[in-house]
Amino acid sequence: MPIYHHREKLLNAIVYFANHTKFCGKTKLYKLLYYLDFTHFKETGRSVTDLEYFAWERGPAPQQLHNELENPLSDLKDYIAVIKTSGAFVSIKAKKKFDGKYFTKREMRLLEQLCLIFKDAKADDMVEASHLPNQPWDTTKNEKGMYALIDLFLALDKSPESITEEEAKERISDRKQIEAAFK
Repeated sequence: MPIYHHREKLLNAIVYFANHTKFCGKTKLYKLLYYLDFTHFKETGRSVTDLEYFAWERGPAPQQLHNELENPLSDLKDYIAVIKTSGAFVSIKAKKKFDGKYFTKREMRLLEQLCLIFKDAKADDMVEASHLPNQPWDTTKNEKGMYALIDLFLALDKSPESITEEEAKERISDRKQIEAAFK
């Protein structure tokens, strides 16, 4: 039976981002996870964390994780501390060590690249980047409206590293068939 470690990947990605970037608050974390999932989908037809992202005012946001950070579940509390500082900033601090065993080489490369690119960035800088014209957040906001679900297929483009829409659909179909066969 195939084993999917989406939860372990999510928790460890949060730990990795908290440990390898400065100013890791909720908004910055949402953007880092968004870039991780959408870049990975663009290259493979599969997200890393299995989160869904919505077009919020400050950019793509994983609503489920947002709700969890407000009232952390037991496993989330074991991995991170959510520290409310003065003002609106909420800091994310790792409580556990990162465990890379759940990640592929590609996923590790993406984690490392994102931390390199956004290490010193503040959330406001990342909000601007996620709002660029014709990017998934912008397209969703313009076509479906604010707070709508952002389709992962919007990550696909004509760049050399992007798979085609047909390839993504085929890979998704293959995964569903494998899951069905082992249930």
